Amino acid sequence: MLQIHQFPCLSDNYGFLLHDPASGETVAIDTPDGEEYLRQAEAKGWRITQIWNTHWHPDHAGGNAAIVAATGARVTGPQEVTRIAPLDCEVRHGDVVNLGRWRAEVIDVSGHTNGHIAYHLPQASMAFVGDSVFALGCGRMFEGQPQQFWDSLSRIKTLPPETILYCAHEYTASNARFALHADPENIDLAAYAEEIASRRAANEPTVPTRLDRELATNPFLRADNPTLQARWGGGDATQTFAALRAAKDSF
Repeated sequence: MLQIHQFPCLSDNYGFLLHDPASGETVAIDTPDGEEYLRQAEAKGWRITQIWNTHWHPDHAGGNAAIVAATGARVTGPQEVTRIAPLDCEVRHGDVVNLGRWRAEVIDVSGHTNGHIAYHLPQASMAFVGDSVFALGCGRMFEGQPQQFWDSLSRIKTLPPETILYCAHEYTASNARFALHADPENIDLAAYAEEIASRRAANEPTVPTRLDRELATNPFLRADNPTLQARWGGGDATQTFAALRAAKDSF
């Protein structure tokens, strides 16, 4: 079985090391802090052999150089990563990368940035989604357009509902406050928000999350819901998503 080590990085990022005991390979999923990744891998007794970047932002690819210098790790990611770091393997939607015998399917989840991708490991029921979707939220639309971003979220929505989503930031408490504002009659959301408040009060992480829970509670994944559409202007899913994202930006 794959082993996952999650740890805090920078001010609110999470780092992820994914280790395959059978092959001895370890992949760093994004690299917000290269030195911290190296320390964490050493503590686990793992050697980082690969880096999988989701997008080009420095808090996701800024540690590549330090890890490569220390380990010689092979770097895989979308072309946009070359804005700040070299790639060994450029991937796009529909490609497959491997960690030992485990396959990760590359999914276009652009919108936060124009080249953003996710890595879905169907055999392990997990996906590393970067800043495309968060527990009860989604990334800011820095480079994309509403239709593009909604199409990306729609691809995430089609994954098996039991998929565990490993998102990159601890934003859930603030996301929950906006979600309650956006969808106040959602009973499932109210219960989820209470659980989040309790976990954060105990300084526990709220990441990862399950897709089926997000489908029931995350307003950005529910932009095709008639109740939300009526509440946010009566438009279609793309218009509702755009209205929600604009409202969250100024919330």
